[in-house]
Amino acid sequence: MIKLGFMQGRLVPKEKKKIQSFPWKNWQKEFRIANNNKLNLMEWTIDKENFYKNPISNKKGIQKIKYLKKKFNIKIEGITCDFFMEAPFFLKKNFQTLDQLYLLIENSRELKIKYIVLPLVDNGRIKNKTHEKIFLKQVLKLSKILEKNKVKLIFESDFEPQKLLKFINKLPKKNFGINYDSGNSAGFNYKFEDEKIYFHRVLNIHLKDKNKKNISVDLGKGVANFKDLFEYCKKINYKGNYILQTARNKNDVGIMKKNINFLRKFL
Repeated sequence: MIKLGFMQGRLVPKEKKKIQSFPWKNWQKEFRIANNNKLNLMEWTIDKENFYKNPISNKKGIQKIKYLKKKFNIKIEGITCDFFMEAPFFLKKNFQTLDQLYLLIENSRELKIKYIVLPLVDNGRIKNKTHEKIFLKQVLKLSKILEKNKVKLIFESDFEPQKLLKFINKLPKKNFGINYDSGNSAGFNYKFEDEKIYFHRVLNIHLKDKNKKNISVDLGKGVANFKDLFEYCKKINYKGNYILQTARNKNDVGIMKKNINFLRKFL
């Protein structure tokens, strides 16, 4: 069965003029909206600003999340760590970011989180061997705490396919994997045929589309190859989640429904 979900904040008005951020004004309301629209899988998101006030970062908030999950029948299996892109720990020794990652791993077990997504893109991109060495050294130290809390750390990267395969092979499959982003791949003009080499390590998929100018557009309006993606995932018996992280407009629920209808031909 296909597990189709949405990125937190995509069903309510965006805040701070950002396409993606934690929806402070409507985060509780979004559970009800999701339930009303028969969406039962959400991926959480957390920013650097007010990190410790985010409900997933503190005990009181976690109890509230558990209550809302049960009331509205919503599963949360992943967290996207947007705060990492704002202050990656391999730059300028931002080890507070590493402490924050530890905290999320510890909090994951109570909420039955399976995956924590680290975006190695934009400001979080690993640009040289020195950064990669620091990064690998630190994340490997997380292996025991990841096992203890039954969660995996997965990476979204803009590395070209061969480089990404080489990178992920340096990390044990037991604790680490890849988050595939269809929009990023489309924006960088990567061919899906070439990306298959690392799909045995893909544990979560973000669904979005981009045009040749690397601009996010509605699903099917860009160059992402959804037909080949879904066919291949069926072939390899992919069991992870598909999370809608799509372009936005003023009608948040309407555009979500439109994108889901587009996907039906592949599901």
